[in-house]
Amino acid sequence: VNLSIRAGEVLGLLGENGAGKSTLMNVLCGLYRPNEGEILIDGKAVTFRGPGDAIRAGIGMVHQHFMLVPVFTVAENVVLGVEPTKTLDLLDLATARAEVRRINDAYGLAVDPDALIEELPVGIQQRVEIIKVLFRSANVIIFDEPTAVLTPQEVADFFKIVHSLRDAGKAIVFITHKLHEILEVADRISVLRGGRIVGEGLPGKTTDVELAEMMVGRPVSFAVEKKPYAPGEVLLAVEDLTVLTESDAVAVDAIELEVRSGEIVGIAGVQGNGQSELVEALTGVRRVAGGSVRFLGKDITRASARERHRMGIAHVPEDRQRDGLISPFTIAENMVLDTYYDARFSRGPMMDWNAVNKSAAEAVIDFDVRTPSVFEAAGHLSGGNQQKLIVAREMSRDTKLLIASQPTRGLDVGSVEYIHERIAAARDEGDGVLIVSSELDEILSLSDRILVMFKGRIVASFGAGGRPVKKGDIGLAMAGGLERATRARPEAQPRARSSDCFSTRPGAA
Repeated sequence: VNLSIRAGEVLGLLGENGAGKSTLMNVLCGLYRPNEGEILIDGKAVTFRGPGDAIRAGIGMVHQHFMLVPVFTVAENVVLGVEPTKTLDLLDLATARAEVRRINDAYGLAVDPDALIEELPVGIQQRVEIIKVLFRSANVIIFDEPTAVLTPQEVADFFKIVHSLRDAGKAIVFITHKLHEILEVADRISVLRGGRIVGEGLPGKTTDVELAEMMVGRPVSFAVEKKPYAPGEVLLAVEDLTVLTESDAVAVDAIELEVRSGEIVGIAGVQGNGQSELVEALTGVRRVAGGSVRFLGKDITRASARERHRMGIAHVPEDRQRDGLISPFTIAENMVLDTYYDARFSRGPMMDWNAVNKSAAEAVIDFDVRTPSVFEAAGHLSGGNQQKLIVAREMSRDTKLLIASQPTRGLDVGSVEYIHERIAAARDEGDGVLIVSSELDEILSLSDRILVMFKGRIVASFGAGGRPVKKGDIGLAMAGGLERATRARPEAQPRARSSDCFSTRPGAA
């Protein structure tokens, strides 16, 4: 790989999952050592024995999964490892706070130095990571998939921060697989495929179609092909459903919805408006405070996750690392996390590992999970390949209903195309699909009907008898602009009465 990064420039590094983007950047950060070649900073060759050498050379990296201590304050996280001290080597938090404020003012980051990390939204946590690298005088800042967990509003704010860093003379490397983002934020684009730079482009002169073809080495279709909409029987029926958070606040507020066989229902909304709690309640991961959930006419409101799974409900969780995988387990072991007790894979008390390994190998090939072997630890996969592993596990078995939260988060355009094809195929074969996604384009391209959640309520319905599907109207509903007008609709019920709710904490009355 030959790569140059200039001061006062945003270099977009584009590539599909497993192309080598993160590996290359880990070499630049001193986490990995190169076998050949050299790294030059200001024209001088440097050798990094570890991350400390890279930091001292002025290279900083904001990782896709943040490196923060949740119970520490912003200032404590920023100075961790390079703490300023005063008399008797006591921690000088006043200096730490002052330095955070100085960086805040210089780059418009607006972060409270005394705020606890665990109480901050994801977008602000990312700003803390940026302050960390700036505190260490980084001149080259690497962002690895920086928008993967951000809302559209947070993405827009983040781009402003990136441009302010560029205008201050920093060299920025922006790693992503999202074509529209790289065209918006980058000054120059390099495309990595199979560990090699295969092409370059300039925003305004290179199209997203050309970039996508460079990424995956073949033409990519952005359209989802589906059979004509012909829904069948009601599979999932939700009535007056209320779900609480861990602190007993109302997260899902007395909503109603249906999913029929042969249809895809998309739930749009800014993340944090109850979508996560809704999916957890529907899949048996979170207790329901009020209302009912029925599947194929059977009340499953109190059914366990395993009972729902065995009835034919598949679940792609929102957080692949926390809820979808056990990182130290092998790929084969992760593929049977929720089916290990099936007759296909067990012989009484013993596992049939030959059957497990064969099934995993077939799924890995079918869903293009990039790995040297099914015996590789799942934690060694790139984020996108971890996501494909979960989708493969859930869609490789016989199901009737797929509930997927952020199903293509972290996937490149080629993988997104394939997953969308599989979801559409499941719908065409008669399955029902409920998709929750913060990517509005994904909701628009996949869904037969679209529901919008805002503050725990379904405030609008589009398509198939609802409003005509207009992107601007959906965006307005996501911001709460249509809430009053739709409150009387069937999908937007009045607030739950306090007497309808009970605590989600075990043992609470």
